[in-house]
Amino acid sequence: MFEKQQVIYLAGGCFWGVEAFISRLKGVNNTEVGYANGRDLAPTYEKVCTGKTGHAETVKATYNPKIIPLEEILESFFKIIDPYSLNRQGPDIGTQYRTGIYWQEESQKDTVINFLREKQKVSPERIVVEARPISSFYPAEGYHQKYLERNPQGYCHVDLNLINDEEFGHLSKEEYEITQLSLTEPPFSGKYDDFFEDGVYVDVVDGEVLFSSDDKFDSGCGWPAFSKPISEDVIKKHRDFSHGTTRIEVRSAKSNSHLGHLFHDGPGGSPRYCINSAALKFIPKNELDDYFKDKCP
Repeated sequence: MFEKQQVIYLAGGCFWGVEAFISRLKGVNNTEVGYANGRDLAPTYEKVCTGKTGHAETVKATYNPKIIPLEEILESFFKIIDPYSLNRQGPDIGTQYRTGIYWQEESQKDTVINFLREKQKVSPERIVVEARPISSFYPAEGYHQKYLERNPQGYCHVDLNLINDEEFGHLSKEEYEITQLSLTEPPFSGKYDDFFEDGVYVDVVDGEVLFSSDDKFDSGCGWPAFSKPISEDVIKKHRDFSHGTTRIEVRSAKSNSHLGHLFHDGPGGSPRYCINSAALKFIPKNELDDYFKDKCP
């Protein structure tokens, strides 16, 4: 039922910019900032900033290895860090700003070690990036999460222009943030919440047909609700542990767009696919023939 995901932890200085960069990699489905591999069992930002807790500001990245292999994530990570600088990135100095790659699964260890070994072979300087298992990770305070999404002019030592996202140039800011950064539109704000015309709903990123109006119902939840997708082949399901809960995330199979979540609280306990309006584009029934004609090669 669920697509296999993996988690890697990346420390690269101030976690605001690292999170914003890593979250934009296609195949990275969720990011969370926090404090890793320290001694204090109840770290706070103020404590960590003293440098006495031993924690590193770190990004927890959940990714689909079928879409983005760990090696590709690490290559991108090396674009935004100085791997030769000890306890410093950009203007930020202290042990909490050290660089590190911390694996969660033993199968990731060889990939990380071999990656760093190959980088060292071609470098005259000594690479000081830590490489070790994750021993502890404490999510940072809420105001640190997705900081640069909420504060676009906020401090960032990372060049976010290094991400090539031209394929998403046709999306609005809201569409991009929801489908690529896994954000959620406010309830009752989406254009398809209270909308029941005949037709189909396609992926706003690549136009793949995802849902039919025949399966749409009014759940009263504030987001479009469907009893099922047009086909199970067009979606992927992941376990989502963000926000301190366990949910089933729904993504489109081809573009890997974040769509919403699946619940089982529909009529009679039936499935409810709770989907963001901004992740969809509606094609009216009387325009379907032309739509599919244009999509055919």
